[in-house]
Amino acid sequence: MAAIKSTIPSRRFDAVIIGAGGSGMRASLQLAEAGLNVAVLSKVFPTRSHTVAAQGGIGASLGNMSEDGWYWHMFDTVKGGDYLSDQDAVEFMCREAPKVVYELEHFGMPFDRNPDGTIYQRPFGGHTANFGEKPVQRACAAADRTGHAMLHTLYQRNVRAKTHFFVEWMAIDLVRDAEGDIIGVVALEMETGEVMMFEAKTTILATGGAGRIWAASTNAFINTGDGMGMAARAGIPLEDMEFWQFHPTGVAGAGVLITEGVRGEGGILINSQGERFMERYAPTLKDLAPRDFVSRSMDQEIKEGRGCGPNKDHVLLDLRHIGADTIQKRLPSILEIGHKFANVDATKEPIPVVPTIHYQMGGIPTNIHGQVVAPKNGNPNAIVNGLYAIGECACVSVHGANRLGTNSLLDLLVFGRAAGNHVVASDLKSRSNKPLPADASDYAMSRLSHLEHSTGSERVQDVANDIRATMQYYCGVFRTDELMSTGVTKIMELDERRKHVSFKDKSKVFNTARVEALELDNLIETAKATMVSAVARKESRGAHAHRDFEKRDDENFMKHTLWYSEGNRLDYKPVITKPLTVETFKPKARTF
Repeated sequence: MAAIKSTIPSRRFDAVIIGAGGSGMRASLQLAEAGLNVAVLSKVFPTRSHTVAAQGGIGASLGNMSEDGWYWHMFDTVKGGDYLSDQDAVEFMCREAPKVVYELEHFGMPFDRNPDGTIYQRPFGGHTANFGEKPVQRACAAADRTGHAMLHTLYQRNVRAKTHFFVEWMAIDLVRDAEGDIIGVVALEMETGEVMMFEAKTTILATGGAGRIWAASTNAFINTGDGMGMAARAGIPLEDMEFWQFHPTGVAGAGVLITEGVRGEGGILINSQGERFMERYAPTLKDLAPRDFVSRSMDQEIKEGRGCGPNKDHVLLDLRHIGADTIQKRLPSILEIGHKFANVDATKEPIPVVPTIHYQMGGIPTNIHGQVVAPKNGNPNAIVNGLYAIGECACVSVHGANRLGTNSLLDLLVFGRAAGNHVVASDLKSRSNKPLPADASDYAMSRLSHLEHSTGSERVQDVANDIRATMQYYCGVFRTDELMSTGVTKIMELDERRKHVSFKDKSKVFNTARVEALELDNLIETAKATMVSAVARKESRGAHAHRDFEKRDDENFMKHTLWYSEGNRLDYKPVITKPLTVETFKPKARTF
């Protein structure tokens, strides 16, 4: 693309946060309350961010129901992540967990309560006492609408702190100066099509995941990997992108999430013979084994002919025995979802469920302060000045190869707060914004111009749908070398097709079409990162279940993958196995 000299309007801030979900608003709250001039850009109204869909709870070892401790929580997280998690980051997160939950409670979060007034906690998959001995109740919940309650609580606090929200703005590209520092972002107002430069001393990516690269997903349509796309185009690698969690219980045919909290409250999975089949696969934790484990068990039941329905393509989630009163009190949204998306009354009949893509464990590499790190001049952990990433778009890596349930909301709170604190401590107020290079907006504007003037024959939606179908078929719950190698070829063909998308009738182009075309650029970067990273990992670990290499290979693959967009190449970096203060959890076979 030829560079196009452009001058666009510019606004200056101390910090710009891209994304108004749980992590973005937790960070913006720290900054606004410290008196910094902070802008938050969001594609949707803040309380419509995808955090609103989180149901089950926030993991924290409060010990309100029975004895618990952060060290047990840390063990469950490391084991759940199949030992690929960085143990320093895991210790930090699990130690901070009670503090951020109590802080949220003081912000006004309406948690469910025990009779003595303490926060109610429910059991959850992979949460155990005494290093795997028995299940423990650790998930701090607000019925089955925990993310909804959390997002509204944080939004209200941000309004009080006078955070600047730019609603229905889409960030297009990061702006780097000659030294490689990030000094702002170019963004598009979705309603008017106006393009503006947001200059910032610090830019924080909080754009969420990219679940829409799959055909069957629990993710909202806005989850198109925008943060990953922007980082990749700016030369920053993406870490561990082969690891995607299939949530065991998406409504069959609809993909809508049924929280693990249903199983926490006593729900069970049954096959066509009415068997509680998880007893066979995980005799101790049964239906509350970690998600990758339960998803593979469900897939196995279906493949062996014990699936339900006319096509035998799903299993059933049975909560009838819990009782209508408990369901209405603890799981009201699930009752509603059962009615609307499965046409069943969950108090009287089971819900049809199937493993559905849910969460990305990988993302933009960061340290525990949220600072983006990328190898440079022999330093594997060199800081990218001026850039932070938090939440699902980041890879700290606390989730390793498979995230433990409830650690997603915890990740948002802990690292959103940590990044906010780190930015405040860096004393932004005393520094001035770095000068913009003359060509600061050229790259973003040339991409927009290419879209406007393209005479290609491809439609955005056709290419996007083919990406989703390709990822679903070639990179599913179970993977093989043959499938993934073909998948890489097909994704690269789709990357070529993407370069030739255009709007058929230029006179009727709505800004939604432009936004979808820009999102397509982010979808393809994330899809390439996933396929290329997955085919190179010749082992089974966590959510990456490889039929040709069914064992975990700690000798060759106890390492993080780094994928670079330029050259579509891979590199690796070591896993941090040394925690901050305690003994290392050494890799063991995962049994439940």
